[in-house]
Amino acid sequence: MAEIGHGGREIVERILAPAEAKKKIKGLKAIPIRSQLANEVIDLAYGWFTPLQGFMGKADADGVCRNMALADGTVWSIPILFDITEAEISDYGIKDGDSVLLTYMDNPMAIFDIEEIWDYDMQDMCQCVYGTAEDKHPGVARTCGYKEKFLGGKITLVNRPKINPPYDPYFIPPLEMRKKFKEKGWSAIVVHQTRNVPHTGHEWLMKGAWAQAYGGLPIEKPLCGVLVNAIIGAKRKGDYIDEAIILCQDELRKSGYFGDHNHLTSLTFWDMRYAGPKEAVFHACIRVNLGLTHHMYGRDHAGVGDYYDPYDAHRLLQGIPREKLKITPVYSMNWLYCPHCAEITSEGLCNHKKEWQKFSGTLIRSIVQDGVKPPRLIFRPEVFDLVMECGEKYGFGSPFVTDQYLENRTPVFSIGPLSA
Repeated sequence: MAEIGHGGREIVERILAPAEAKKKIKGLKAIPIRSQLANEVIDLAYGWFTPLQGFMGKADADGVCRNMALADGTVWSIPILFDITEAEISDYGIKDGDSVLLTYMDNPMAIFDIEEIWDYDMQDMCQCVYGTAEDKHPGVARTCGYKEKFLGGKITLVNRPKINPPYDPYFIPPLEMRKKFKEKGWSAIVVHQTRNVPHTGHEWLMKGAWAQAYGGLPIEKPLCGVLVNAIIGAKRKGDYIDEAIILCQDELRKSGYFGDHNHLTSLTFWDMRYAGPKEAVFHACIRVNLGLTHHMYGRDHAGVGDYYDPYDAHRLLQGIPREKLKITPVYSMNWLYCPHCAEITSEGLCNHKKEWQKFSGTLIRSIVQDGVKPPRLIFRPEVFDLVMECGEKYGFGSPFVTDQYLENRTPVFSIGPLSA
């Protein structure tokens, strides 16, 4: 039975068997790609980006910029682009209708059937997607750093990625994820989007969203789950290392703060654009493809600096008809610690505002850097211990990204020689 994803389209894995792949790639021009494009090739091939089957042509990209929709009207908010220089087009002799072989780590990765060569005003694109063209915005800097031309066309994976430890249990593509949900019997699944190690504010954000999703279930179908979907992609110095993010999120289940009956951790390859409300919509699209029914949105979802109001994502999502984006947003205000109540609470629940202690990212990082175990109401001790252990085991002495980590880390996935 077909699995239907975002936009009412069937989720299809565009992946060739090794024997067929070897025949198909013979004689193709080889073009090496960087990590961002390799991540997006995986997302396209396994169905994370359904209904997209490849990198966008100009009509789809323009529709995303102007109308937050593909050319056919399907809601979509972030352009998925393959950039290339004019010199490279000339050197490789690329023309519309060509098929080329994309390589990564010097090995074959995917066939790219090129349908269109096009260009775009990148300042205009940034203004449409990010609401700013200031290069201080990390998404703008990334987008304006693209090469001057783009290639549109379908992608077919010829070489499955080898997911390296400790990430391998958490790589669960959309079709496999949907099977897991059926095995667990979950009628509702709410996703926690994250690029952080969890403190108890995050934990209670998940528990609050779980309660809201559970409350809407019919009595005969009472099983509800939380999926932690960690974003794994380009890292900036000072971010948590990827190993700490994924392992510490799962530690909440392993240590009993959740259980197998209501919690699962996974990853998605994506280089954050920090597009605030537009990225919130994008996250909803890809989580529909994973089979999720609910998506939690807290304060300043996918934002950066002061480019967006903390609740802009809530406002944008509220304006999208349910039939166009088939996932239920679960909105949340800040979760914080109230010393007077001696518990984790949410803004607006109690009247001790002057005593509230908010979970500042800067404060949490300083606690971790000091290496002094905080109160368990701020950081679960098992999670804190694992953060420090990950720093020693994977981060060259630090749970935060450093130059040494960027240069010497084990890659999340590898593309090896094409098997026989």
